[in-house]
Order: sequence, then C-alpha cells, then structure tokens
Amino acid sequence: MKNFFSSLVTILLVLFAQAVQARDTVLAIPLADVLAMPEAKEKLDPNFHFFLAGAKTPKALKELGEGTTNQKTNGFGKSDDFGCRWVILSALLRLQEEGKRLGANGVINLVSFYKKNETKSSETLECHAGGFVIGAALKGHYAQLP
Repeated sequence: MKNFFSSLVTILLVLFAQAVQARDTVLAIPLADVLAMPEAKEKLDPNFHFFLAGAKTPKALKELGEGTTNQKTNGFGKSDDFGCRWVILSALLRLQEEGKRLGANGVINLVSFYKKNETKSSETLECHAGGFVIGAALKGHYAQLP
C-alpha cells in the first residue's frame, strides 16, 4: 500500500510539473506602459529613446549596429502583466547600457524576438509567461538620434 501511494504521489507531481512548465501565455505589453512605470522613470535615462518598428521615428544621424537581449524573471508571486512589464524594463535597461557603450542615444526598429521569431508592432512588445519564468527578448538598432 505504501508503494502505491508513493507511486501515485510521484505521478501526480510529474504531471503537475509538466502542466506548469508547459504554460506559455503570450502577452502584448504596450511600450508606453513600461516607460510609465516608476522604476522605469528612476532607472532609464530620459535622454535615451526607444522606438518600436513601425512607430514614427526620427531619422537616425548614424546607426551603430544591432543589439539583442533575452531577459527572464521569476514569475512566482507576480501577475503575468506585472512580470512582463518588469522583464521588458530589464531588457530595455540592457539595450540602453549597450547602446550608451557604443555611443548611441536610442534604439530604433525595436521588435520582439522571442525564440528568434521577430514580431513587429508599433505599440506593443511581446512577453511570454510560463509557470515559473516570464521572459521577453528584444532586438533593435542602436542609433545616434537628433
């Protein structure tokens, strides 16, 4: 009887783990919502700009190469929406850091790049929320803007 319950518990744990890991909820998060976060106002340089592909963008004085970032955050205890905004902010911070290192003051043609699949939107970025991990990958071009 003890072996039966032990086996049953093991099977249930494996099934639960697979169900949780298999979740991949895709959210479209407005860039404006991320930029409006208090943490974004505190951490992002107001003189460094982000322009989504398809959005009205000033003409770049000089392009300085392409950058990508793939950020993850622990989803435990976070709503999918908050976790997505948080992880996108982390991705923007990484792009800003690299852009500044290259002499850029912005990222243009910014797209979602989850699992190397490019998704363009003039307003939103894509985020994937799983059972334990929330992730966002972004790609854009570093630029010197007027």
